[in-house]
Formats: sequence, C-alpha cells, structure tokens
Amino acid sequence: MDNTTDGTWDSLPVRLHDNVLQTLEELKFSHMTPVQSACIPLFMSNKDVAAEAVTGSGKTLAFVIPVIELLLRREEKLKKMQVGALVITPTRELALQISEVMQQFIQKFPQFTQILLIGGTNPIEDVEKFKERGANIVIATPGRLEDMFRRKSDGLDLASSVKSLDVLVLDEADRLLDMGFEASLNTILGYLPKQRRTGLFSATQTQELEKLVRAGLRNPVRITVKEKGVAATAPAQKTPSRLSNYYTICRSEDKFNNLVAFLRQHKHEKLLVFFSTCACVEYYGRALETLVKKVTVCCIHGKMKNKRNKIFADFRSLKSGILVCTDVMARGIDIPDVHWVLQYDPPSSASAFVHRCGRTARIGNQGNALVFLLPMEESYINFLSINQKCPLQKMSPVADVVDVLPKVQAMSLADRAMFDRGMRAFVSYVQAYAKHECSLIFRIRDLDFASLARGFALLRLPKMPELRGKTFPDFVETTVDTDAIRYKDKSREKLRQKQLKDKETNPLPRKNFTKNKSWSKQKAKKERRKKLSAKRKHDEDSDMEEQDMKDLLDDTRLLKRLKKGRISEEDFEKQMTRKPKSKHKTEEGESNEEEF
Repeated sequence: MDNTTDGTWDSLPVRLHDNVLQTLEELKFSHMTPVQSACIPLFMSNKDVAAEAVTGSGKTLAFVIPVIELLLRREEKLKKMQVGALVITPTRELALQISEVMQQFIQKFPQFTQILLIGGTNPIEDVEKFKERGANIVIATPGRLEDMFRRKSDGLDLASSVKSLDVLVLDEADRLLDMGFEASLNTILGYLPKQRRTGLFSATQTQELEKLVRAGLRNPVRITVKEKGVAATAPAQKTPSRLSNYYTICRSEDKFNNLVAFLRQHKHEKLLVFFSTCACVEYYGRALETLVKKVTVCCIHGKMKNKRNKIFADFRSLKSGILVCTDVMARGIDIPDVHWVLQYDPPSSASAFVHRCGRTARIGNQGNALVFLLPMEESYINFLSINQKCPLQKMSPVADVVDVLPKVQAMSLADRAMFDRGMRAFVSYVQAYAKHECSLIFRIRDLDFASLARGFALLRLPKMPELRGKTFPDFVETTVDTDAIRYKDKSREKLRQKQLKDKETNPLPRKNFTKNKSWSKQKAKKERRKKLSAKRKHDEDSDMEEQDMKDLLDDTRLLKRLKKGRISEEDFEKQMTRKPKSKHKTEEGESNEEEF
C-alpha cells in the first residue's frame, strides 16, 4: 500500500487528540491516505474545503477526524440539545456507514452524542430519540433532515439546536447539489449559521462555482488528490489505480447467459451487479437466486423502504455473495472486500460509471470491474476513456456459457408474479435507455427489440408506446395463454380471479383515452425538435457535417439552459431565431435535448 499512503498520523502539522490516535491504531489505520493528509490540516485550521479524490481513497476519515477535533476545541462545551456538526449525504446506506465510523471514534468521548436521521424509519421516533438523548453530531439524508426542521409542533426545535453549528459536511457533494436534492439543501442551509466551517467531499467535484457558493463555502481551498505513482503529465484517471477495468461485448439475448456463467465461476467471491432500474433488480435478482446455487443473493434498489438498511448490513458482513442493485449503491458506499463490480447495464450518466467501479479497489486494495455492452455500444469505451479518463481493456469471452433463459421462462410460467416482473423490467429498461445521457451512442432506434425480449426471457411482448405499430417476426411468443398463468400466492390469485369476474359481470364504460407518448417521443421534446428541424434543411440520407454538429451542440446547450430555468422561453426563442444555421436539418428520429 506504499503508493496509497502519505505518512503517519504523527506527521500532521496539527496534533491529534490521543483518543483519536488510539482509535486509529485500533482500526489498524497506521498511515494516512493523500486526501486525509491534505484535508485534515486545512479543515482543522478553520478553512473551507472542496475536495476531489478518486473513489475509495479514504474521504470519510478526512472529515470525521476534523469534526471531532473541532468540537473538542470549542471554547464552550456543547449542551445536550446543541448540534455542533452536521453531515449530509445523499443515501441512507452511506449515512449509516458514516455513522458507524463516527461512533467508533466518539466511543472515547462520552461528552458527544450523535443521531442518524434517514428515511425508512418513523420520523416521530426520530423526534422522540432526539428529545430524549439530544445530539451534538447529526448525520442525515436531505429529505429526513428537512422534515425534522418542520417538527416544532412535535416538540423538536431543530432550528434553535443548529445555531451552535461549527461544521457542515456535504458528502458526495456533486450528487447532493445536482441530482434532485437542491431544493431540500437550500431549505436546510437557510437554517444554518453563516459562521461555520464547510467541507464538500466527492469523487467527481462539481465544476459549477455557483453551486459551491450556494452551499455556503467562503473562499474554499480546492483540493484535487491524485494517487501516487501517477505521472504529473498524465491525465487525471478518476478510478483507483489498482482497479482492473474490463468490458465485454455480447448480444442482448446472450447477455444474461454470460452473466450467470460469470457468477457461477466466481461464487466464492463478493460481487456487486448493477442494473439500470428497480424493476430489473427485482426480476433478475429473483432469477439469480434460483440459477446461481449455494450463493447468497441480496437485492437493493431505491423503491425499497424499511428492508434496505438490514439487507445492506447483512451483505456487508458476508465473506462472499452477490448484491444485485441500482445506482442507489453506486456512491460512497464502503462494502469490505468486494472482488468484482459487474455493470450489466451501463449507467445513465458517465460519472456514475466511475462511482460504480469505485465500490471495489478501495484504500489501496486490488479490485476488478466489468461492463457488459451490446455490439452497437462499443464506442462507449472510447467515450469513457476521453470523457471520464477511465480506460478499459477487453475481457476474453466468458467460458462455459449455457442457455438458462428457458429456465427463467419456466419460472414465469409457474408464477404470475415472475411473469409480471419480467414485463415491468423490459418496459423500464426501454424507458431508461431512451433517457440515456449519451444519446449519440445509446439510441433507442438501434435496439433490436426481438433480441432484447429474448434476453429478458419474455413469454410475450408487452403493450407499450415504443413498440406500437411494429412487428417482430424474430420473436416467437409462447403458445400458452399468459392470462391463464396463476400467482403462486393463493390470496393474490384469489383476488385476481375476483377482479376478472367483476370485470366480466360489470364491464367498465369505454373511455376515450389519449394515446401514451413513449419516453423517446414526448410531446415537449417533439415540439422543440420541430422548431429546430424547421430551421435546417437537409436530405434525410446525408451525413452530418462538422457545422451541423456545432449547430446541434449549440442548440442542445440552449435547451439545457431552458430546462434548468436559466433562461426564459422568450430568451430561448430570440437566441434560436437570430442564430445563423447551416443548411441541414436533424433526422426526425433524433432528439436534440439529450446530453452528449
């Protein structure tokens, strides 16, 4: 681990408390990582810090230690209901993990108490716990924390408690600021005192200065930590240097067979398997439980409520097993000894690819990652190398692949619940694909729906807007009447039969429904696309030239600014009409709103 350490804790320019040093010794952290040696002295000398470091580089200790040290150095001791430190993180799993690390340190400081405020628990119980025990350190997810500030009528005045705040930490800061948490975060920041230390920690630091300012940093020290051994002139690789990153190319109908074969060959190891949607996790997770014998298979996705915390804790304690999950597990989560990260579906954003890979090869350990790609997606490899500084090498074909899809079909025939899961998974996958950030590579019009349906082991194709008016002679539907497939759960089947009977005896009056729009052809997108294509004249079969690409990129940026509310509709129209255009129009099937 020489290339991942940066001196002993005694070499810091600031002296750490003896109890902190003792805890580090007990945890067998004899040396600092570069991000720790860079951040801890600055944070402790009352500087605001914006830190970017590769995932798995030890960012959690880089703020846990300064939090404790700064609270110890307060002139006035914190009272029971006074909050001195607040750590905000995007997911409950990450919050739970940070809380566990914090608890190991404050065990030796009985004067401090901490509370964990996350979703999946009863908020009233959190209020009562806070009132009973108090909290000097709060670790929370944005939604639950915002809710706690509104619990004054239940006897909790959190707004008064945070007036004593010394330290605010935003972990996985780019996601907190950029992925739907912005409104909650702004509400929370409105309650916090301006005189405080603030730290932003992430693997991919946000590049938009206004978001950092909005988070309340004052003249922050910006830290970008490269791993030792990486040449100064080399591009800043965003994945750990001890990570072996692979890709494999296979057709849709062969993809799941390859995954099962790979998992069977690595059943004594610890693996994470990422899917693009919650429905895919539910479907394929159940299939893997049956197909990969004598292995613990766990499933986690964002729509789970109370079960998530227990499943996460159970999997962390396993020596080997498979965790099937969505991107809810992609950020900051530290699961010990993960040997492989498998990306069955590429993530919707390139930055998420880096975070997924970072669940292995943590703190100087070896690790491996593999992404499964369809033949028309191979250019994604070059895109990742350039866009995310993340080079991949091709893996030799998986050996001993057998066709397990008939077994999955048999599972659907035996239980309607499995049949339903397969249909939902297919629909959700297509919708997610249509919304992919990298729309020049992941184009829904390139999907072979027949091959895809075979890969999902479907008995028949679902009714959905993307398939309307199309025929698929290459897909052979089952001869079985799928309406006759029964639920294994007798009470559920009884309810279904009752609903079918009621429908026969009391048919609902026919309504004039508006046809659903597919994700790839939503009305708003279609209208804007028409405006753009009307300003370009171009033969459909001609290739896009350099000027066309420039125009398209300019238009895309304008649309992004419009969608984010940075310009008005009126400003958008003005800029569009006064811009000189080339003589080409976009293809009708292309969406100009996608990111490139």
